[in-house]
Order: sequence, then structure tokens, then C-alpha cells
Amino acid sequence: MEATKSFIQASIDAVKEEVVTWRRHLHQHPELSFEEEKTSQYIYDQLKSFGNIELTRPTKTSVVGRIIGALPGKVIAIRADMDALPIQEENESEYASQNPGVMHACGHDGHTAMLLGAAKVLSSLKSHIEGEIRLLFQHAEELFPGGAEEMVQAGVMDGVDTVIGAHLWSPLEIGKIGIVYGPMMASPDTFYLNVNGKGGHAALPHQTVDSIAIASQVVTNLQHIVSRNTDPLDNLVLSVTKFVGGTTHNVIPGSVETCGTVRSFDPDLRKEVPKLMERVIKGITDAHGATYDFKYEFGYRPVINDARVTEVLEATVLEVYGDDAIDRMKPNMGGEDFSAFQQVAEGSFFYIGAGNPQKGADFPHHHARFEIDEDSLEKGVNLFVYSALKLLEAAEGREAND
Repeated sequence: MEATKSFIQASIDAVKEEVVTWRRHLHQHPELSFEEEKTSQYIYDQLKSFGNIELTRPTKTSVVGRIIGALPGKVIAIRADMDALPIQEENESEYASQNPGVMHACGHDGHTAMLLGAAKVLSSLKSHIEGEIRLLFQHAEELFPGGAEEMVQAGVMDGVDTVIGAHLWSPLEIGKIGIVYGPMMASPDTFYLNVNGKGGHAALPHQTVDSIAIASQVVTNLQHIVSRNTDPLDNLVLSVTKFVGGTTHNVIPGSVETCGTVRSFDPDLRKEVPKLMERVIKGITDAHGATYDFKYEFGYRPVINDARVTEVLEATVLEVYGDDAIDRMKPNMGGEDFSAFQQVAEGSFFYIGAGNPQKGADFPHHHARFEIDEDSLEKGVNLFVYSALKLLEAAEGREAND
């Protein structure tokens, strides 16, 4: 890389205010998953204004930019998601959502703004780049089956050697970068269960098949799958999150509707859980003369970070911010469809600390008052730029050694 670090840093410094402006515009105009038409057009227009980027629209609401260097080399992809959530924002900032019932409550507006900033900087380095840097502006991360899989099917990862992505993270304090080796985020599967009994008068329970009592036993016993049917060292979460039945105080309902989520990392365990669940459900409902309807949906794959790519990311953080900035984090049971890109190329996902109570940036993700410390945006631009360049250099080094 012939371009000097001072030139690169000056370019990053020059784009800082624009990144904040882009983020605030996106925050004011959020769009739900698979509906990001104005968002994707805004991104396309910004990228087009930078020059030196080949643009395509692989799906209706996604954008891909290609910065093809002057010399051949590997292909590094950087991903940012852009969709919002069906939440009514409760913040009263000047850039609060103008779309009723829709809010950027997870930081995707910041992810997109950071990648736009990185794109502007990297586009100015086109003549110095050996290889290609591909910019993936992804739709619909929040809604299964997700935009990542759709983009992969559209060919956006063809020829990509390495992919990276980042998530602004309010539980992590500003200035920290979260690095995770290996398993990072779990597979978020979903289940739906209806317990069907026989309704009747609450004063005559012997004439009914009490769906509430039976469904309650099912919920309680499903917890034994984690505590008694799987290895304690396995990472597994099974949560029932909905329980709906009945209409009034003196009627035993004929059915109860429940649903929930299962989170895991291990593919074999993931396949085994629905079998264990149905064994419990069938046993309890049969014992009490009830029936059931059970549906299990496999969600995104787990995010498993490649060790080599993660080492390069960690080295980049050390070089740019020093060891004090690194937080070597544990995995968590959240889900992310970044994993779809990792099925095609080696990749790693990392966290950018965005929490700061002094600025009101201490609410959890998906909260109506979620906010980020916007100083985190510059750090994302820095790491996207320097990591992409470092990964290209690492790829050159490997080829030279082969």
C-alpha cells in the first residue's frame, strides 16, 4: 500500500462530520425490513457521488459497491445492514424518527453511515489498492429469512475471499472494540405451539380438558431440556415468550397459543432440540387427553468467526487504538444473519462500543429510547478502512509465501 497512513487518516478526519449527517438522515427516515426503498436509493446516490465505485442493485432494496484497485489481488467485502424496527421512538432529539411506528433502535443507521464513510475514503485510494474492496449494504437483517441470504443467492459474494462486519453495541462503552474468536452469536430458531383441549365452564372443570393447566405443564417441562437433557457445557437457551389463552374469568378456554425461541451454537444440538421438545409436548398432552400443533423454524446460522481474520482485526485495533481499546468478549445468544456471508468466505464480526450514559446512550438494543454515542461512528470508519487494507496486505503476504 503506497498511500501513507497520514493521508488515509486525513481522509477519515475529513469525512467525520458527513458520517454523522448521514446517520442522522437515516435515523429520521427509517424503513422496515424488505421495505428500504428510499434508504437504498439514498445510499446509492451517496456512493455515486464519490466516484471510483462500480454500483449494482442485486435485490430491490440492497446496494453493492465495488472499488476495483489498479492491480490484481484478493477481494475483501465489508457489510453494513440498513433496516429499522417496528418501534415507536420515544427520544426527542432533533433527528428522531419521522416515520410513526418505525425506528432505528439497533444501530443499523450507524452501520450504514460508517460504511458510507469508509467507502468515500477507500474510493480515493483506488489507484493504490491491490485487489478489490466490495461494499455490501444489506437490507432486512431484522426479519427472517433475512437479506444476507437473499444477497448471497444474488451473487454478491462471488469471488469474495474475506468478509467483515461490525455492530455498534450500547452495552460496550465508547472507546472499546469487542473482539470474539470462534462462536460469537447463536442461531435464533423459533417455535410455535398450540395446546388444544376442551373448553367449558370454569366451575365444572371435570367436563373440560383444561388447555391452560396442560400448557403450563408443557412450559415448565420444556425447561428440563436445557437443565436435564443436554450437556451442561453446551450453550443452549429455550425461552417461551408468548402464552395466550382464555377470554374471561369463568370460562376454561379450548386452546392456548404459545411461541418462543431456541438459541444454540452446535449444529447437531440444534437438530436434536425440536425432537426433544416434541417428546415433552406429546407426552404431556397425551397424558391429559389434549392435542397439539407444533411448528419449529430454523433461523439464521450461528456467527462463527474465522481465527485468521479475527487476528487481523485485533491487530488493526492494536495498531490504531492500542491494547486498552480491546475487549476480548464472550459469545452471546443473540442472532445475526451476517452468518450467511460466512458460509461463502472466511469472515469475522466485531463490536464497536457505543454506550455512554452521559449522552443517554445506555438503553438496550430494540428499546424505544435506544441511542448511540456518535463518537463511535468515527471508530467504525477507521476500522473498516484499516482492516480492509490490512486484510488485502495479509492476503498478498500469504500468496507470496505459497
